Amino acid sequence: MKVKNKKIGFALTGSFCTFKKTIPKMKELTEQGAEIIPIMSYNSYTMNTKFGKAEEYIKQIENITHKKIIHTIQEAEPIGPKKMTDIMIIAPCSRKYHF
Repeated sequence: MKVKNKKIGFALTGSFCTFKKTIPKMKELTEQGAEIIPIMSYNSYTMNTKFGKAEEYIKQIENITHKKIIHTIQEAEPIGPKKMTDIMIIAPCSRKYHF
């Protein structure tokens, strides 16, 4: 898939153990010419964990994307209605089934 000149909303959720593998993907996409709109859930934006400090992840993401991270519901609400993205990535996006 070609991503050059595409606006990609890249949302990180609270699976902190995936950040070290996920954040470099943002950089790869920017190197391929995509514009990344960074989004983080409240917890991923505010919580320090054994996998790293939120402040360090925020700094890294904002350096890669050259944009402030969308991290509140109010900031995120216009994404859909204003058609701010061509593509949305939610990372990680997994589901455990309990039967």
